[in-house]
Amino acid sequence: MDMLEARKAEMVQIRRHLHENPELSFKEENTSQYIIDFYKGKDVEIQTNAGNGLGVIVTIEGAKPGKTIGLRADFDALPITEETEVPFRSKNAGVMHACGHDGHTAYLLILADCLIKLKDSLTGTIKIIHQHAEETPPGGAKSIMESGILDKLDAVFGIHLFPSHPAGVVGYHGGYAMAGRTYFKLTVKGMGGHGSSPHLANDAIVAGAHFVTAVQTVISRRLDPFEMGVVTIGSFDGKGSFNVIKDCIEIEGDVRYMTEEAQQLIDQEVHRIVKGIEMEFDVQCELSYIPDYPPLYNDPDLTLFVKNSLESMEDKDIGSVLEFPMLSGSEDFSYYAEKIPGCFFYIGCKPKGVEKAYFNHHPKFDIDEDALLIAAKSMAQVVCLYFERQ
Repeated sequence: MDMLEARKAEMVQIRRHLHENPELSFKEENTSQYIIDFYKGKDVEIQTNAGNGLGVIVTIEGAKPGKTIGLRADFDALPITEETEVPFRSKNAGVMHACGHDGHTAYLLILADCLIKLKDSLTGTIKIIHQHAEETPPGGAKSIMESGILDKLDAVFGIHLFPSHPAGVVGYHGGYAMAGRTYFKLTVKGMGGHGSSPHLANDAIVAGAHFVTAVQTVISRRLDPFEMGVVTIGSFDGKGSFNVIKDCIEIEGDVRYMTEEAQQLIDQEVHRIVKGIEMEFDVQCELSYIPDYPPLYNDPDLTLFVKNSLESMEDKDIGSVLEFPMLSGSEDFSYYAEKIPGCFFYIGCKPKGVEKAYFNHHPKFDIDEDALLIAAKSMAQVVCLYFERQ
């Protein structure tokens, strides 16, 4: 831990550099190169262009044989115009690290470098997974898993910075921890006409409005009350003239669920409602319904190990280890955890002196940079104790 403490300022410097230079999913050329350059000359294997984009996989082989684990951090930013007043605010108009991925990358780079220096004492192998494109489906994780690069992993770990708690709080949740997500787009085609003669037209807006109402009954009347589910209509594009009956509208939305069973039920019911609208309103519907990230499932035994490992730390920077509730946000770390025992846990980063922090994806999102060292220490503890127990 002393090595990490000595390099806290470097973590902060890296985070601020990345924050100033954010790049969108699948366009992270400079960020990916920055990561590659960091490892040049070090005693590691570097794999570039991992998956369907600019991912970087770094292999640290310990001196003694043992299990292989993965440590993952994402590095893409969001299409958000930054509204913070920090001196290192984004230099790229309309792009911002509003989710903490700059911090994820900064802590893992320094932790990886420390592990490289200690590789002669490691019993096992570590794959450092610098992942591109977490924010934009199909994301980077799925393609990295499909490439076979990580086939030999025995366990995979990741963290996320959340300002719901102050720095010093580490959170965990075993089992289903974060929601799966589906995107849908519905096009309703009717027959346009004059507002004075609705009987001669076929109003796509009325049919679409019925869908908006009916689709909410999937959650309230079809889903088990003990299951989590959300259907959000994010866009209803029916703009036209006030006295003209629209012939075509488009609706886009988002579905969240905590289990694959819930996903399948919601999928089935949304399609059933669309078929009913076609018959009831005599319109034609085109539905694009695309599940992207599955629910994130934390292996219960591995999560208990992480909890116990963190609780056993006697560290001045880590104040408490708390069980977090299930979260309705989505994460493509779920693709790793589908195939490999995984644990994705949380690091509090609420800025000091604020009563209520701006949450991830807000244009004023910011972090307490003390959380970077806490993330590094927490993951270092997990790695060391995992290798000790094998």
